[in-house]
Amino acid sequence: MDNLDEGGIRRRLPVSLLTGFLGSDKTTVLNHLIKIPDMPRTLIIINEFGEIGIDHELLVRSEEDIIVEASSGCLCCTIRGDLVRTLKDALWRFSRNGEPWFERVIIEATGLADPAPILHTLMTDPIIASSYRLDGVITTVDAASGLKTLEMQSESVKQAAVADRVLITKSDLVPEDEMRSLERRLLKLNPGAKFLKVINGIVDPEKIFNAGLYNPTSKSLDVQKWLNEEAFSEPGHAHKTHGHGHDVNRHDERIKAVCLRIKEPIQQIAFDRWLEMVLMFNGADVLRMKGIVNIREFDKPIVIHGVHHIFHPPVILDAWPSEDRESRIVFIVRDMDEIYLQSIMDLFVTKSAEKVSSDVNEFGGVSNTRSRLF
Repeated sequence: MDNLDEGGIRRRLPVSLLTGFLGSDKTTVLNHLIKIPDMPRTLIIINEFGEIGIDHELLVRSEEDIIVEASSGCLCCTIRGDLVRTLKDALWRFSRNGEPWFERVIIEATGLADPAPILHTLMTDPIIASSYRLDGVITTVDAASGLKTLEMQSESVKQAAVADRVLITKSDLVPEDEMRSLERRLLKLNPGAKFLKVINGIVDPEKIFNAGLYNPTSKSLDVQKWLNEEAFSEPGHAHKTHGHGHDVNRHDERIKAVCLRIKEPIQQIAFDRWLEMVLMFNGADVLRMKGIVNIREFDKPIVIHGVHHIFHPPVILDAWPSEDRESRIVFIVRDMDEIYLQSIMDLFVTKSAEKVSSDVNEFGGVSNTRSRLF
């Protein structure tokens, strides 16, 4: 297996996080996927809540599949260290001729898991970040009980809000009007996600994988698909100079998606200080953030990805994915709105470096803190 890109640099293996509340058919979906002959060689890490694991008993095994069950407990808290150790050990435990045998990783999280700490783990450990990269978050939602679960369980809201792919399961068991109500709620919660109806766990892997920056087939960085920022604008909606996007979630509760567009190239210090300002005072409420940014001091686009206060090392693309040179930043936030984010951005984007530092000092003196991205 070739783990080198065209420049001879080791490729980072794509990791997909499979989440979904209890009873939403995560295992049924996973069971279907690992039986597909064309499914790339996959390392599956299963996490379960409680002392006795049963999910691994339900999975159909084949000679080409490697299934690793993490120790009992909740993956997003008590066994985060086990996740890091499992991913590190896998690089040599499951290797052939000095290279990992597997081509991708699926982490199935317990239904009670808040996905944010798992994403933190994938982004912050230096060895993990150098060998793996987040491909996407896949979330299953039970059509029969989804609306009630979203109303009663905050974890399910986070799971759906940060997803790149939302699989609506058991869609054949509910009336069409209930399905439409659930789809409207999910769309308000996460307009940038791709929604798929799934019956008996049957789903095309091509529709749920390669959702992130890395495409193992073409070895390309598909930022447009990853951001899906067109989902945040209605046809005919005109963006202002700094891109006040349309709020499709104004009627939803607490958690919403916001897409900022900035036409002009941004000074590096201005972007850093704006981001520091947002995260210093509101980091706990930034559930996820991803974007492509036009930084004035760079001649190539910068891709960013973060959860709460934590950011993955920025990726510098070889070229823009289209003729559009606007910066586009997608936020999934709690108890925040676009006006707040945009007003702080407006404070910085048109100012000189000296003025930026002066303004930030007035807002709390964070201008001397270490840059979060550069």
